Amino acid sequence: MPERSAPAGLRPALALYQPDIAQNAGTLARAAACLDVCLHIIEPAGFPVGDAGFRRAGMDYLDRAAIHRHASFTAFEDWRRAERRCLVLCSTGGAIPYTAYAFRPGDILMLGRESAGVPDDVHSTADARIVIPMMPGARSLNVALAGAMILGEALRQTGG
Repeated sequence: MPERSAPAGLRPALALYQPDIAQNAGTLARAAACLDVCLHIIEPAGFPVGDAGFRRAGMDYLDRAAIHRHASFTAFEDWRRAERRCLVLCSTGGAIPYTAYAFRPGDILMLGRESAGVPDDVHSTADARIVIPMMPGARSLNVALAGAMILGEALRQTGG
């Protein structure tokens, strides 16, 4: 696990692993713009970034959003390690409830594909794996809703 300190002034960030649905990515880009956090999109996406659904959900906030695109998970991981940022995977297979996790400035909150989550190699790369506790029998929440919930908690804990 990388050192848990981050350069001063860093805020948590969101990362979308190969997102499938343009509207969810656009919604999270809008949230990122409104909350002053970066959104990392790890490609390939299941839609052209800039798709009409992405733009419609992001509205005019996309011009304000700090969106960084990474050509692959390897490219993202190279960047992340160079920046010494912790990767916190938000997953139905996570072990720690997101409200019990101690977020730090600079944490990157990764959300998996709507259709398949993340592959095992990405899962094993994460520094932490968190979960939103749900009622028995519930499979998952919408990825944009889950991302907003977890980002809100990370910002609350880090003074955002």
